[in-house]
Amino acid sequence: MTAFEVTRRGLLTATGLGILGTALIGCAPNGPAATGAPSGGTQARVDKRMGAEWDSHARTVMTWPTALIWGEDVDDVRADIANIARAIAEFEPVVMLASPVDVEDAEYECGSEVEVVELAVDDLWARDTVPVFVEAADGLEGVDFNFNGWGNKQEHPNDAFVGREFLREFEIPRIEANLVGEGGSLETDGLGTLLVTESSLVNANRNPGLDRDEVESRLKKLLGMQKVIWFDGVYDEDITDAHIDSLVRFTAPGVVLLDVPGEGAPDDVWSRSSAQARSVLEEATDAGGDGFDVVDLPQPDFGEIRGSGDDFLASYVNFYVGNGAVFVPEFGDRRADDRAQGILQDHFPDREIVPLAIDTVASGGGGIHCATHDMPGNPEE
Repeated sequence: MTAFEVTRRGLLTATGLGILGTALIGCAPNGPAATGAPSGGTQARVDKRMGAEWDSHARTVMTWPTALIWGEDVDDVRADIANIARAIAEFEPVVMLASPVDVEDAEYECGSEVEVVELAVDDLWARDTVPVFVEAADGLEGVDFNFNGWGNKQEHPNDAFVGREFLREFEIPRIEANLVGEGGSLETDGLGTLLVTESSLVNANRNPGLDRDEVESRLKKLLGMQKVIWFDGVYDEDITDAHIDSLVRFTAPGVVLLDVPGEGAPDDVWSRSSAQARSVLEEATDAGGDGFDVVDLPQPDFGEIRGSGDDFLASYVNFYVGNGAVFVPEFGDRRADDRAQGILQDHFPDREIVPLAIDTVASGGGGIHCATHDMPGNPEE
């Protein structure tokens, strides 16, 4: 594993990278986030690596939700986010980005173990607004995917600039992607295989005029991927257009957990999406030419869970792998919760499984993975 010493307001150094090439594929200025598909090239090396989530983290980055987005539910959702942050902070450093007017509240709710950094944000979905980190020859880089509110479905005047401002604050080189997308659209084994849904990237609301082949080519160059495996996904049924991180996730190279319907689930677009993903995985091979071991991770029974609402995300696949622990939602269906925790323990035997109640976060259509973003490297001493 490549090790980075990462500090805020400090230069980054890399060790153990070995000898990498220096091919470049053009450049783009550090301009404002785009609202459509950026044109032209982007400065990015082919010789780079997007690591797997189980690699060492320097820290986890999160963002503090605002009343502008959450209204009367803001206190409840902040309690969920603070609970997630405190739990992760027992295993690795956590940085919480909070708007100036909310810094004091975030510090009080999260406690002294969480570092609160003043930076204007709108919502809690750090997975999508914080840059995607890649390891390159000269150190860590942040790929800014030009967040545009999941295809302009919501106005996020601050979140559109989180990628740029975060990288400036931490003095990490910024790569402005020649695509619009979100971190929740990307799942990798750390060895050059990328899993994505077509609905969340090959979509006129993000990348008008780009076909799948062109999107794939750009992803490979930006992230150092050798193979992209595509799933249909689901268009226009949720705000993300069906991110991969609630459908299928790696637990090791060649091993994936697949979100499948729970007991009593209807035959709907989501169950059909799961079935389509299975059919793809059964035929696909990874960047090394090997097939996949597909393990079902069933959803809870919606009749047994605490949460409700049309947007409620009851997917255990939206777990987060931290240093020494795996953080998984628990929904109140004891049988399903225990089953999910057991499956994850089987796949991460050397990590503690930490269940967390996230009912308000889930009511907003997301989960623990959606609310967190891992930064690769070794934790600061």
